[in-house]
Amino acid sequence: MDALLAYTVTGIFTGAAYAIAASGLVLTYSTTRVFNVAHGALGMLMAFVFWDFSVRQGLPSWLAFVLVVFVVAPLIGVFVQRVLARGLGEAPVGVGLVVTVGIFVGVIGLAQQIWPPAARPLNQFFNQSGTHIGSLFVTWHQILTIALSGVVAVGLYFLLTRTRVGASMRASVDNPELLQLYGGRPDVVAALAWAIGTSLAALAGILLAPIVGLDYYSLTLLVINAYAAAMLGKLKNLPLTFVGAMGLGLIQAYAVGYLPSDAAFSGLRAVVPTLFLFAVIVLMPQAQLRIGQVKGIVSAPVASLGRSVSFGGVLVFAVAVAVVFLSNSNILLLGTAATYAIVMLSLVLLTGYGGHVSLAQFSFAGVGALAYAKLDSPNLLGLLLAAVIAAFIGALVALPVLRLTGLYLALSTLAFGQLMDKLVFQDSHAFGFNGTLTAGRLSVLGIRFTDTGSYVVLMSIFFVLVAILLLALRRGQLGRVLVAMRDSQAGCATLGLDVRWLRVGLFAASAGIAGFAGALFAGLRGTIGAQDFQFFSSLLLVLVAVVWGVTSVTGAALGGMFLMLLPVLQSDNPSIAGLAFAVVGFGAVALGRDSNGLANRLFVIGRFLRDQAFEVVRSMPDLRGDQDLDAEPDLASDEREVTDHAAAASH
Repeated sequence: MDALLAYTVTGIFTGAAYAIAASGLVLTYSTTRVFNVAHGALGMLMAFVFWDFSVRQGLPSWLAFVLVVFVVAPLIGVFVQRVLARGLGEAPVGVGLVVTVGIFVGVIGLAQQIWPPAARPLNQFFNQSGTHIGSLFVTWHQILTIALSGVVAVGLYFLLTRTRVGASMRASVDNPELLQLYGGRPDVVAALAWAIGTSLAALAGILLAPIVGLDYYSLTLLVINAYAAAMLGKLKNLPLTFVGAMGLGLIQAYAVGYLPSDAAFSGLRAVVPTLFLFAVIVLMPQAQLRIGQVKGIVSAPVASLGRSVSFGGVLVFAVAVAVVFLSNSNILLLGTAATYAIVMLSLVLLTGYGGHVSLAQFSFAGVGALAYAKLDSPNLLGLLLAAVIAAFIGALVALPVLRLTGLYLALSTLAFGQLMDKLVFQDSHAFGFNGTLTAGRLSVLGIRFTDTGSYVVLMSIFFVLVAILLLALRRGQLGRVLVAMRDSQAGCATLGLDVRWLRVGLFAASAGIAGFAGALFAGLRGTIGAQDFQFFSSLLLVLVAVVWGVTSVTGAALGGMFLMLLPVLQSDNPSIAGLAFAVVGFGAVALGRDSNGLANRLFVIGRFLRDQAFEVVRSMPDLRGDQDLDAEPDLASDEREVTDHAAAASH
């Protein structure tokens, strides 16, 4: 009985922290229609600021708490809304996800740069003192967390339903223009919502930090668990969100206490919130189509078949020349870049053409690598089977949420990535009991590419082939349907197009391409492990793809090179490791509204230089120095000259 009471108190404490974080997330979404993926990262950042104020600067804990929750966090929330997330509520869901994921990664990089990795103990409030409930000792920190969750729930409910400000918040999400006509100020309302939401994220982070420790990823992902409670409340129902958070905390505590303690269940205990999130998403009612808007973008130019083959040949030739002069370690890096580039091609299909965001592409690549190693068939058949298995898993992820779109589909991939990370990749049975699997180099038509240089050239050939297939698809009828689905699903529905199964097929094809890349990567490395396919890498992949251009194969190629060079830069310059993440994250925020990315800027520069070169050639004088090259020839005078010469010859 004492054990049950202990687990119950722990569950209520955890659920209370989840309720505080989820309430801020619901408030932000219900007033601005922006799902802030960076909510947990902002809570983590504020926890570090609280540690800095209270421990390093020596301020009293209560003063540091007041400064962070009521001053620093609201100011950061207003800054994020006014500068980074302005107008995201009216943008396509994919744009909002990319921008907030960029804030997520940028904030983690900023925290790493300001506070380098080190042990930072943080005591609970009231110095871990408490009281006894029967034989159970409960700290005042736990009691404070539970009490604050109730205060937050009641306060937000009263704010939204009983005050003029709350009415303005609810009106701003439905029709900000109409609110403005009635004297409201939608921008001020949105800034206030983000200020309160960030303060609640800070409150949850500060209350959880003494329990889980000041760690960039653990604290961020722990607050992300609150997403499940927010989804149960459909991102707008605060009482249901509170109930969901408490239920989630209790389920997680009971899972820790009563599931068997052997290794087979250790991963299951860690993913209880993720399973809860996935179950809530699957059971969500069918999403309504948002009508009355077409969110089209000007896509990057699509090359013809001839130009695609020509540029592909040049790329393969350049790789073949490069491997002759590079060392073996640099050749491996070049092969890693090819792997990343092929995975980014899967995002070109899914996000660039189809408009859907996946937050688990590296998980699909891991499925392909794992299948290739387990099949132990290092040939084209084994490679294709690995891709098919990954495609099948991708279809299974999309199938349960066939009725849903946009945000829910992206969150289902987030849940899938966390499940694969904890239940599969970190399980001893997946990569063997030593944590790694061996994979053989690929053989094609009996020719085994054992040399690393030749294998990387083969990978570049596969990249070119996949890119040519994607460009051919984009030029065809199916490509036009995908772009129409990306721009307006409601418009497709009015034309009688059922895009639900097309969405499943799109996810399957994208996952298959990622699995194909993972299988090639397994052959390149020879050994693979769980660390090669971590969940955080998928978020970074999406951002780099958007920065360089997720609508073009050129962006995929450049993004693959950049993503390969990023860890090299960090290892060579550890003092700016966090800054590199911050640049990528906030760079994605700056370019997130233009998915054509830097590659499109290069296309513009290339066209400008080409036009300038043509102008120079056209303006050059001919050999006589009195005519331009583009002047029309005087055929009549030429004919008279020929006639005169003929007459002179006859005489």
